[in-house]
Amino acid sequence: MKYARLTKEQLEELHKEFINFLATQSITADEWTKIKTEKPDVAEEELDVFSDLVWEGVLNQAQYLEQISPQHIHMFCLSDTNMHLIALKLKSEVADLTTKEGYQWLRDNLLSDEVEVLQAHKNYSEDKNQDKFALIQQGAYITKGDLYNYFNKLVNDN
Repeated sequence: MKYARLTKEQLEELHKEFINFLATQSITADEWTKIKTEKPDVAEEELDVFSDLVWEGVLNQAQYLEQISPQHIHMFCLSDTNMHLIALKLKSEVADLTTKEGYQWLRDNLLSDEVEVLQAHKNYSEDKNQDKFALIQQGAYITKGDLYNYFNKLVNDN
């Protein structure tokens, strides 16, 4: 398995897609029920393959990732060849950026000495989707890029 198995909730949401996946392998509903009871290891493998296919599709489409912690905000733009990071770092524990109040503090004090803005580019390894997935495993989540684009314009369009 290349990524991670989808959760039970995710699999339930993708029920129709999973049925289509089984159908592409000529597995009927009755056969799937039989496989689950008589060959649970084969059923597990099918779930793993399906999960990897879903992750591959999601990661191919992902353009932005964000990770917010009490003292940092990491915003990634995922291009074809590399990822661009804009990071905001609080120099002290003046606010908790995971709260509404902390985010408002950041907006009000963005230009203060308490906020450090960093940027970096990183080329992907041979498997860019694995690089993206590693960030998700570390707590990043896929976004539409509104926050990244706001800060990118603020920081780079002087």
